[in-house]
Amino acid sequence: MGRTMDAPAASTSSHRNRRDLTVGPIGKTLLAFALPTLASNILQSLNGSVNSIWVGRFLGESALAATSNANIIMFLMFSAVFGFGMAATILIGQSVGRHDIEAARRAFGSAVGLVVGAAIVIAFVGWFLTPQILRVLATPGAAQGMAQAYLRVIFLGLPFTMLGVLIQMSLRGTGDSLTPLWFMGLSVVIDSSFNPLLIDGIGPFPKMGIAGSATATLLAGIVSSAGLLIYVYRKDLPIRLRGHELRYLLPEAALVQTIVAKGLPMGAQMLVMSTAGLTMVGLVNRQGVDTAAAYAVSQQLWTYIQMPAMAIGVAVSSMAAQNIGAGKWDRVGAITRAGILYNSAITLFVIGAIILFDRPVMALFVGSDSHAIPIARHIQLISSWTFVMFGATMVLFSTVRANGATVPPLIILAISFYPVRINFAILGQKWFGVDALWWAFPLGSVVSLVLAALYYRYGRWREAVLAVPPEQGQAEEHAHSDGEPAGRLHPTG
Repeated sequence: MGRTMDAPAASTSSHRNRRDLTVGPIGKTLLAFALPTLASNILQSLNGSVNSIWVGRFLGESALAATSNANIIMFLMFSAVFGFGMAATILIGQSVGRHDIEAARRAFGSAVGLVVGAAIVIAFVGWFLTPQILRVLATPGAAQGMAQAYLRVIFLGLPFTMLGVLIQMSLRGTGDSLTPLWFMGLSVVIDSSFNPLLIDGIGPFPKMGIAGSATATLLAGIVSSAGLLIYVYRKDLPIRLRGHELRYLLPEAALVQTIVAKGLPMGAQMLVMSTAGLTMVGLVNRQGVDTAAAYAVSQQLWTYIQMPAMAIGVAVSSMAAQNIGAGKWDRVGAITRAGILYNSAITLFVIGAIILFDRPVMALFVGSDSHAIPIARHIQLISSWTFVMFGATMVLFSTVRANGATVPPLIILAISFYPVRINFAILGQKWFGVDALWWAFPLGSVVSLVLAALYYRYGRWREAVLAVPPEQGQAEEHAHSDGEPAGRLHPTG
């Protein structure tokens, strides 16, 4: 008999970090889940900034250019992992909502086998093809040697990094957002501490130059991923695999098909946003050095403005997935409304604080007497408010994605970024001058929010059935078992 109900085992192994997202007050639960995710995002961004400071201070501009070129490659890798990880997270969340812990473990196992297996192959191939990859990116000659040394070490750490990301995302699917925060903190401490030691050979450590920065990241990935695995097994968390469950690490064809079909569109969304961002940078660069610097400062501030939206989106997706799995559709609508409310309030607060104190904050990047500061302040006044609408859109996308609707959000983003935002930024300059670049942001966000709201209200995303399929050869057994059915309750009306 297949094990479809494993709730008792899950309850005995649960710990204070894990929440049942299908019960309790929605607003309080959503906020308690989102805040650790927000803290993780802030830590990750600060880690990148600190590492860039170490590289720039010790090794100079060419080294910074080298890490920038290598990070483009890593972003492409993480785009794919984000999509596959989100697909697995949704499957895990819905399975936990159904109290079908074995299905959650199967989804986790297939995701690990698929992503880590692919990461090992990519790491091996990438090591040998690093020079060719950097030539395709037109990496400046002065930075090529350092970029090659840096990227090769990063490729070595790719499987460990991907494993850590998958475990963290899967834990959030089970309702645990605190454990990923602690291990993100551990990773940041190791990475930022060992960066200067290994770059400059301080104390007993070897002087490795740019490779030292990558080695610090490698060490952080290995230690945090190993620590996460040990913690998962010591606490007997729902995604741990033991005994016969270890076979789940061999990806099941049906599960892989689901993860890839749902994951690719979510990964493509990140690519759409990044390519549109690169296009906008090209348009801004034509306006001169001061405008380009002002836009760069604005982007730094926008990174932090949009963090609440991303964190609340993750929380909404996890909560919605569990409640859809439990058939609690009335809570799904309430979760979406609470997500939009919290996102709007927090984002408005952050925007207001930045605008009130914009000059001293911007001076940290370009100096208090820079000609870029008045331009950057003007950009903020026009464009910063777009992130309120962006956040509401992300909440709506997170809800529909929680039931497997991943292609419509991709289409909506592609429309709002390219035919709307980019075209207005180009053609609107005839009437609005350089301000067309900044007004393109709120215009694109209005379009995406309207389309997202229409799809949320009238789309057929509620009618889909997203579930971990029975194991091969056991479909008939599952169909006749007395356990929880693989399907889910549909909303009425």
